[in-house]
Amino acid sequence: IDADKYYYSCPLSNWVIAGFRELEAQKWSWDAASKAHGYTHIQDTVVNIDAKAKQVQLKSGSKIGYDRCIVAPGVDYKWNSIEGYNEQVSNGPMPHAWKAGPQTQLLADQLKAMPDGGVVVISPPKNPFRCPPGPYERASLIAWYLQKHKPKSKVLILDPKPKFSKYGLFTGGWKELYGYETENSLIQWEPESAVTEVDPKNMTVTTEMDTIKGAVVNIIPNQTAGFIAHTAGLTGGKDWCPVNKKTFESTIHAGVHVIGDAASAAKMPKSGYAANSQAKVCAAAVVDMINGRAPGKASYVNTCYSMLSPHYGISVAAIYKLKGKVISKVGGGLSPTKASAAVRKQEGEFNESWYQSIMRDGFA
Repeated sequence: IDADKYYYSCPLSNWVIAGFRELEAQKWSWDAASKAHGYTHIQDTVVNIDAKAKQVQLKSGSKIGYDRCIVAPGVDYKWNSIEGYNEQVSNGPMPHAWKAGPQTQLLADQLKAMPDGGVVVISPPKNPFRCPPGPYERASLIAWYLQKHKPKSKVLILDPKPKFSKYGLFTGGWKELYGYETENSLIQWEPESAVTEVDPKNMTVTTEMDTIKGAVVNIIPNQTAGFIAHTAGLTGGKDWCPVNKKTFESTIHAGVHVIGDAASAAKMPKSGYAANSQAKVCAAAVVDMINGRAPGKASYVNTCYSMLSPHYGISVAAIYKLKGKVISKVGGGLSPTKASAAVRKQEGEFNESWYQSIMRDGFA
């Protein structure tokens, strides 16, 4: 059950913003997927889950019974975390573009329209949030775009955090590509500089130290589980949904499983590949439970690629096992800190292959 006929994928959407990929390449059809995989897609919105009656209620008024319910609420945004920033502002002058689709194109169009010499302000959220390396890949690819088309401009990252995912690989790449930490750097990263207020009319953002005017302002709000998780009581009044990490069954409502970004699945990041891995663990557990068997041992994997330019890729991979009640990393690795241009280009090619593989896994 999903409200949209089409799904626009977040992975690679930063390529659209930087102008070297079309939004249509991010578009996947639920109808095509349902035919390929043999399930029924109901285009509607779930407004509540009655765990006691084992029913989901739809916006259209229908109710559908279930034996087990698997929920992937995704994320919603804490609109009250920055003064002056709300959903209306995000759909206009200051997009977050953290859900792929119209806002992705809006941010891309704003970059094209901005004058050379303007500042692109990016405000990443506090941890945890969907796709931890995403804001920094976005900054990288916007810097690439500016280097080609608006070389007098720069990217300013006002980050509430003291560090970020793949920090060494990103900053090393910025030094190679964009003059990072020099007077002419295309990227300026300001740690522990949380945006506390925005003025969309004047296109300014305010931190504890300063007020800055941006030609383009990308505010990525702090995040929480999607609304249905809260409506159905799956969060227990907190931001994320507690689950049994062996089955992803809610620890609050029996028979309801929560997967993806909304689940509290530390120490795994909130990434697309992690969600895919968790979904498979959940599916295998559900098959076992329906057939009266004890779920098997759970293991998980995550792979995450980031692009710093169209020909410069970096990655991280990790294998996880369930130890007690904690998902713990037991293996993996990062791209080398020092690598040739050929290796970085190859990582970018692997990124495209990874994307096609994971999307076809669910949609083709």
